[in-house]
Amino acid sequence: MSDIIVEHGTTSDGLMAARVDGLAYIAIPLKEGFSIVSGWKLNRPIGEWSRSDVYCAEGAAADEVSFRAHIADIALHVRQRNALGRVDTILRISTPWGMSQSATIYAEGIAFHSTAGHGGFKLDRARNAGMDPALRLSGGWYEEDAEWALVAAGYPDLFTYREQATADRSLRDWYPDAWEALHGRELSAAESFTRDRQQFARRHAKDWVVISAVRSSDHPGMVEALATAGGGRKNHETRRFLVPAGEYAAGRHGFVINPSAHPEMVRSSSILSGCRLAGMSE
Repeated sequence: MSDIIVEHGTTSDGLMAARVDGLAYIAIPLKEGFSIVSGWKLNRPIGEWSRSDVYCAEGAAADEVSFRAHIADIALHVRQRNALGRVDTILRISTPWGMSQSATIYAEGIAFHSTAGHGGFKLDRARNAGMDPALRLSGGWYEEDAEWALVAAGYPDLFTYREQATADRSLRDWYPDAWEALHGRELSAAESFTRDRQQFARRHAKDWVVISAVRSSDHPGMVEALATAGGGRKNHETRRFLVPAGEYAAGRHGFVINPSAHPEMVRSSSILSGCRLAGMSE
């Protein structure tokens, strides 16, 4: 693998920072640990950087040791990516997301296209036929948010160790059926967001689960919560409940009403005309 330059230092505002080739990383202190925020093409010395030079949050670190471990992992990823010999080019073709503005050739028959607003992979007929049936999408188009992980699982040798790990996590969370077909075992709720959500739905199918909430204008310190059975948004029957604001938290899959603790409301003008609380389920 070709070598790359890795630098560590301290920014002008006293923050831990590192550079991996053209990638810049700064550790922003939190109440506990650090948020790792990145930027691109910072050619100035690290000592001249500041918090305002980075903008993309991409991880967390408990301390300097874990920050340096994160940087080492990035460096390995860059070395592996360089060794794969991907080719950046322009292929003026139409994609499901608009005209391709740039493309990266991963291998013959496998290209990643970027458009003005989105992007994804295009596999030609032969490459798409070579995908495991559990991973294959008809047409050979795989969008960049989640479906790209299907391509990475189908052709792992074309992806770095870091990309493979990210793809595996994405498959577990969003395509558990495909992951289970590939690995020959079932995922537990703790291993998959989708499996966890399905378990939540089964457990609370008959409970009232909040689908929308606002601070109450008539009941200070309370939240007016609109709920349906199981949290289904297509359910026609809805009920409104009062929940203490300090207790309400949307949670991973939704807030479950406790009828003995959260009184049902007869009417509520806030739900109909108020603004939703930031961070509350929509």
